Amino acid sequence: MGNISQVASDELIDERALSKLKWRSRRGLLENDLFIDRFFNQFSSTLTVKQAQGLSALMELSDADLLDLHLGRKSLAQAHPDLVRDDVSEVLSMLRATPKGQNETS
Repeated sequence: MGNISQVASDELIDERALSKLKWRSRRGLLENDLFIDRFFNQFSSTLTVKQAQGLSALMELSDADLLDLHLGRKSLAQAHPDLVRDDVSEVLSMLRATPKGQNETS
């Protein structure tokens, strides 16, 4: 039965859940909004249920902690020990990824 939950978490998120996640991901800090907008522009069409759960967990953080994570000033364990999970780590890597066709200087 463990395989059933694994299969479900690898399914793509549906449009309604994606819309709710986008709304819930709005932040008060412009820098975080820019990172999150870039994330959705790059990954929304391939976002899985598991990744959505990871992003949801990150959205529980304060704006300052979220920015510190994104910039590598804090680890997941430093921000919140409960976030040291595969789904959260995966999404954090995705948030940090440079979009195709861009480099760090652009």
